[in-house]
Amino acid sequence: MSLMERLEKNVSRVAPPSLPEMPVKDTYKELRAALHKKIIAEFSGSILEPGHDGEVAQKIETLVMQLLASENGGLSRAERDRLADEVINDAIGFGPITPLLEDPDITEVMVNGPDTVYMEQKGHLKLAGVRFRDEDHVYHLIEKIVAPIGRRIDESSPMVDARLPDGSRVNVIIPPLSLTGPVITIRKFFRDPLKVDDLINFGSLTEEMADFLDACVKARLNVVVSGGTGSGKTTTLNVLSSFIPASDRIVTIEDSAELQLRQGHVVTLESRPPNIEGKGAINIRDLVRNSLRMRPDRIVVGEVRGGEALDMLQAMNTGHDGSLTTGHANTPRDMLSRLETMVLMAGMEIPVRAIREQISSAIDLIIQQARMRDGSRKITHITEVQGMEGEIITLQDLFLYKQTGIDEQGKLKGSFAATGIKPRFIDQFEAYGITLRHDLFAGDYWG
Repeated sequence: MSLMERLEKNVSRVAPPSLPEMPVKDTYKELRAALHKKIIAEFSGSILEPGHDGEVAQKIETLVMQLLASENGGLSRAERDRLADEVINDAIGFGPITPLLEDPDITEVMVNGPDTVYMEQKGHLKLAGVRFRDEDHVYHLIEKIVAPIGRRIDESSPMVDARLPDGSRVNVIIPPLSLTGPVITIRKFFRDPLKVDDLINFGSLTEEMADFLDACVKARLNVVVSGGTGSGKTTTLNVLSSFIPASDRIVTIEDSAELQLRQGHVVTLESRPPNIEGKGAINIRDLVRNSLRMRPDRIVVGEVRGGEALDMLQAMNTGHDGSLTTGHANTPRDMLSRLETMVLMAGMEIPVRAIREQISSAIDLIIQQARMRDGSRKITHITEVQGMEGEIITLQDLFLYKQTGIDEQGKLKGSFAATGIKPRFIDQFEAYGITLRHDLFAGDYWG
C-alpha cells in the first residue's frame, strides 16, 4: 500500500465533526485524536499541498482554539497549550519533531521508528524525549517531506534522499529494508551559513590557518576537503567557497542543494533520481561534464563518490583551477586512495600510475576534517600534494592539530601548529598579489 493510499484510508475513517464524549482518564489522548480527525475532515487533505502554509496555519490555529474552548475536558491550561501545539505541528509542521527542527542548538534529528527519536545537540547524541503515535504517523510525515519535491517512496522503492524547505538534508528508509520501522535522518543546516569567524570561535581552526586557506582559494588552488560522516565537510566547503571573489562565475554541483554561496554569479545544479519507470536519472558525473560547457571560473562539487572523480580531475587539469570538492576518508593519504578507486569506477581502463599522475597534478591541497570524541569538529591536517616520487604520490603536512589531553568537562585539550615547512606553491600566492605573514609557517604552537 502506497503512502498516499495509507493517508486516504485514514481520511476515509474520519469520525463525524462533533467531538465525542471521552473517559476522563483518556481525555488528553482522545481529544488530540478528535482534533486531528476534525482538521483532516475540514481541510480534505489540502494540508499536504505545498504553498498554502500561511493561510492553512491561521485557519487551523483558529479551529483548534475554538474546539479547545468548547471542549475543556478537564485539561489544565498547560495541557491545552501543549495539545494545541501538537495538533498544529502535525497539520502544518513536521509533527513531534517540529520543535527539534526549530532549535538552533540541535544539528541532527534521527527518527528510529515511531517510539525512538534521537538528536545531536552540541555534538552529543541523546534521546529527544518525543515520539510519534504509531507508524502511520511517521509515514504521514514522510509523505509531507517527499511529496512537495516530486520524490516517491514505497515498498518497491524504499529509500529516498530529499530536503526540507530550509535546505536541511533528509534520508528516509522504510521496511522491508528497515527492520525497525520507517527511519528518518535529518541533517540540519544553519539558516545563516557559518562564516570563517564562527569556525575560529568554535575551535575548528586558527586565524592563521584561516588566512592561509583564504589565500589558497584566492590563488586558485584545487582543494579537497576530506573527512568522515558528520565531520563538518560541507560547512568547511561552504566557508572555503565564501573566499571565492565575487567576480567569478561559480557552478555548484550537488545531490541535494546544501551550499549557501553569497556571491552574485552562482549557478546551482542538482542531480535527479530515476522516475517511477527507473528512467531519467541525471547523476553528478553528467552534471560535472555539462558544467564544463557553461564557462565556469570555479566548479564546486558537493561530494565526489564515484566516476565523477575522473571528470573532476580532468577539469582541474584542463584550465579549471580553483575547484573545490569533498570526499569521505579518514586521512589525507586515505583520500588519495579513495580518489584512485573512484576513478576506476568510471569504467575506463587506466593504469594506476596514470591515475596517480592525474591526481598529483590536479589536487594542490587536502583539508582533513574530523569529529572529535567530545563532539567538536576540527581541521586536523592541512596537507600539500607535492607530486610523484616513483609510483607514490608525495604529501607534506603544513598544519596539524595535536591533542594533549581531556579537561574536567570532557572537552579535548590540544593546539594547532604549523609544521615549519613552506608549501611549494607559495610562488603562486605572489603571482596573485597575495602576501602572507612571514612567520606563518614557522612551526610555533598557537594554542
